[in-house]
Order: sequence, then structure tokens, then C-alpha cells
Amino acid sequence: MRFQAAVLRAYEDPFTVEEVALRAEPAPGEILVEIAGCGMCRTDLAVRRSAGRSPLPAVLGHEGAGVVVRSGGGPDGGIGVGDHVVLSFDSCGTCPNCLGAAPAHCESFAALNLFGGRAEDPPRLTDGAGRALAPRWFGQSSFAAYALVPARNAVRVDPALPLELLGPLGCGFLTGAGAVLNTFRAGPGDTLVVLGAGAVGLAAVMAATAAGVRTVAVDRNPRRLVRAERFGAVPLSAGASGLPERIRRLTGGGAQYALDTTAAPPLVADALHALRPTGTLGLVARFRTVLPLEPGTLDRGRGIRHICEGDAVPGLLIPRLIDLWRAGRFPFDELIRTYPLAEVNEAEHDCGTGLVVKPVLLPERGSR
Repeated sequence: MRFQAAVLRAYEDPFTVEEVALRAEPAPGEILVEIAGCGMCRTDLAVRRSAGRSPLPAVLGHEGAGVVVRSGGGPDGGIGVGDHVVLSFDSCGTCPNCLGAAPAHCESFAALNLFGGRAEDPPRLTDGAGRALAPRWFGQSSFAAYALVPARNAVRVDPALPLELLGPLGCGFLTGAGAVLNTFRAGPGDTLVVLGAGAVGLAAVMAATAAGVRTVAVDRNPRRLVRAERFGAVPLSAGASGLPERIRRLTGGGAQYALDTTAAPPLVADALHALRPTGTLGLVARFRTVLPLEPGTLDRGRGIRHICEGDAVPGLLIPRLIDLWRAGRFPFDELIRTYPLAEVNEAEHDCGTGLVVKPVLLPERGSR
């Protein structure tokens, strides 16, 4: 079958929207999904800085949502043709972490999602000239009209929901909300500081507010601070002097939890200084420089941990977030702006400059 997809051919080049060909039917445990919408995540854009480790040319996209149009049967989790699904990250399903309900820490996570996926000969996805395209970005490659994915990646949702908007629940919003609800297990009486009010940070703010957590949001962008305040956080400029002291004052002596989405060492250092004893700093962004730790930073029970995909089991957290949205307590749709797939480069520009919090690409329907 042939359909339109956004292809990244070189790390420094723009996306090209072109016709591609899928030359495989769903195998047992796989489903073919017609994509209704796919969020653009900064992890998609980070491929440009991956030093050649992510194979190109590739179809990226890993916040897809759509309708199942074919199934290979087998271990599909009960998902069938006609089901509406949100797609999330890939995992092997058999390693100790997957079996221990920690698929975000799958032993094969990097290989399956970032740096190559499963080898294929012959290739399942090709361009118009028959040349192979990397087709398994996060098990999805959903910057396209269709995606062939492991059924394990998919979470069934109510057909009455606005499917084209749900894809970001599979990664960006899952990560921020999961950090609060799963990793920190924060609740009433707890305090949190969120560094960076982008898609992940604002999802954390919304989840914290829903959980009764007293939250401070730190960012350099005034418009994003306005959003954070709208979602229940106390806004604080990243350029404010004496940032740790201000955070401690706003959180009644120090934050119990801090979530960094920026990978900016100075802000992380400020967050560590703003933690109360026994406080925890969670890191979701990949650092490209050494993170300095001053003497005494981790004294008195303070700790640091990395958070991947919100430590979530997508099949559990995504329905929970949808329930919160239906109750008006997780208004993630307010962060979304939709673009036709043909405007993928405009979406990347708007995402990279902070003009839009969460772009969602809408493919043209149909194939041949």
C-alpha cells in the first residue's frame, strides 16, 4: 500500500512529505493503524543531534493515535479492527523490567525506540524509488497516514473521544503526568517545583494540581508561565535572582519534589538547593554536559533519579489521564495546535521556537 509520510533524509535537512510504500502485512502481534493525528515531541527533533546513532532516512513520529484497520492476530491484547487506539513506546515484553510492570525501563528500550529497532530484510517501508526507510521509530513511525506497530504499543480508547488530539498522551503528556503520579506519587500536602513549562512540564503541573500538590513552575517564557498559572502553579521566572530561596519560600521551606525538563545545569543546581531534606529531583531530559554537584547537595536524604516515560504502564496511565480530562482536571487539549502533515516543517519551527507547546500533525486520509 502507498500513502503519504514525512521523511527525514539527513540530520540537517527539512522533512519532505512524500509517497512511501508499506510492503508488509501485520504479523502476529502487530496491527496496522490509520493515523488520525500524531504529536510532535522534542525527542523527534533531537534526532538531529543524535550523532548518527538514529538511522536515516526515516519516518519519525511517536505520539500517534488512530483506528486499527488490519490485525495480524496472535498476542494482540484483545485489540481488533475498528478499535480506536493511542500508541505509546515500544518494549520487548519479556525482560525482567517489562514483566515487572516497568516497560519504560525495558532492557531493549534504546534499541527498539531510538537506535535501530528490529532488523528487516527485505525492508517493510520504502520510498517511491524502492529504497529502504527506517520504519520503527518508537515502534511507530507515525508521521504518516498509516503505521504498522506492535499491538503491545496500543491502548484502546473510547471512539467518542477526539482521536486526533489523543496521541501526545502516549509520550509527552504521559511523561510529565507520570513523573508526578507514578514516580513521585505526590499528593495533598506535597510540594513540587517544575523546571520548564513546555509540554512535559505543563502536563506535570496539570497532574500535580489534580492531585492536590502545591506547585511552582519555572520558565523563561512569560507566555508559558501564564499557562502554568492557569493550570494551578505559582509562576516564577527562571531569570529571577535568588531562585532557590524564592522556591523555598513559596513551598514552605523547600520542595519535596523537583522535576527538570530543561537539561540546563544551572537550573538543576538551583532546584537541588531548593529541595527540603528527603526531597527528590527527577530528570526527564538527556544532559549533554557534566552535571556538577556541590558538596552537601545530596545531604539529608536528598536524591536524584532519572524518569523515562513517566515510569508508566501506558495501558493504565493513559485511561487515567483521559478520565481526568473528561472531569475538566487535565485540560491537555488547550496545549495543542494542529497542522496538516504537509506543514511538518512549520510545526517543527513553531515547536522549536516555543510558539506552540504541542503541535499535532494531521495526515491526509486514504491510501492506494
